[in-house]
This record gives sequence, structure tokens and C-alpha cells, in this order.
Amino acid sequence: MHRILVLIVMFLVTFPLYAQTESRNALGVRLGDSDGFGTELNYQHALRAPNRLEVGLGWSGNSQADLYKLSGFHQWVWHVDGRFNWYAGPGLGVGVVDIDEGAMVSFDDEVYFFLAGVIGIEYDFDFPLLVSLSMRPEIGFGQYRDDLELDLGIGLRYQF
Repeated sequence: MHRILVLIVMFLVTFPLYAQTESRNALGVRLGDSDGFGTELNYQHALRAPNRLEVGLGWSGNSQADLYKLSGFHQWVWHVDGRFNWYAGPGLGVGVVDIDEGAMVSFDDEVYFFLAGVIGIEYDFDFPLLVSLSMRPEIGFGQYRDDLELDLGIGLRYQF
């Protein structure tokens, strides 16, 4: 009985300590796009503090085309106050444009590359949920994407 009581006390003492540690990984979804509604599945992995890596697989569409892209970002994270952080960093990626049949455009399907940046603010809840608001300026190098796009999005990520 004494051993069980000791184990229960040890669990109750160490459980809050686990809740105070920062999660090394986060997996979730980011909603938003400069051309309308777009979705991205993304993964964040903490590197040495205050750095992390984010990789995303996104897709969006409009009346003329479907777009798919793979992006990667290196981010620096700074503590603001309480459970708020802000972050910024450079990135790059590759995209695929699938032009719809009958679309009134002067080019075909293509693969394009882009340079990007990210700046955002996030809130880290007491439970393993991270909510963020971010802006990603992207410069595309292709026929369909050949200018500056400002991508505003909201992210929800599960931390583990």
C-alpha cells in the first residue's frame, strides 16, 4: 500500500512538470490563401531553441485551376507574453498548377518554384493545442504564379 501511495504522489508531482515543457512536434492544418480558401497540412519540428522547421503540403483551387504546393520554412520563435509567441523566417517551395478543361488561360499545366517568408503570432494552450495567425509573402517563378502573393492563414496544430 505504501508503494502505491508513493507512485501516486510521484505521478501527481511530475505530471504538471510535463505540461510545462515545450512540445518538440506539432501536426495540424492551416486555412487560408491569397486566391480564396486554401488548405495546408503541416508539420512543425523544434530544432535548437529558438528555431524550428515547418513543412507544409497545401492545395487550393479556383474556377480556372487547382494548385498543389510543398513548402518548407525555417522559423525563429520569440516569447511575447504569457503563452503568446511570435515567429518569422524564410522559406521556399515547389508548386503544381493543374489547369481545368475549358479555362480561359493562355498556358498549360506547370510546375513552378517560389521563395517565401512567414511572420505570425501563436497562442500555446495549457492542453496540446497551438493556434496561430500568420502571413506568408510568396514570390512565384512560373507562368501562373509570377508575382508577389500575400497568403494570410489561421493554423490549428496538435502538439506532441
